[in-house]
Amino acid sequence: MPTKTYAGTDVDLNEEGFFTAPEQWSEEMAPEIAREVGVGELTEQHWQVIKFMRAEYAAKGTGPTVRALGKTSGVTVKELYQLFPKGPAKLAAKIAGIPKPRGCI
Repeated sequence: MPTKTYAGTDVDLNEEGFFTAPEQWSEEMAPEIAREVGVGELTEQHWQVIKFMRAEYAAKGTGPTVRALGKTSGVTVKELYQLFPKGPAKLAAKIAGIPKPRGCI
């Protein structure tokens, strides 16, 4: 299992680069991960999605799909693709330190 260091902390990742232990994540890691995946500077809207992803994961054991994210996060699907251009649910999950949502390829 690969490990990576974010914000001075070693974390366990799977082969696709998703956290295997979401409790290892901290908000200080998010900007580093965002830069690494090509998202750039995190805005308030990014944080709204990231926090929503973590809350959904905590409540349901998986992150939401793009459709569910667009309906329930307060950010439209169009805005999600502007914020996370290469796959909103997948990139947001990675930045939020949760496993890849079901249904993401």
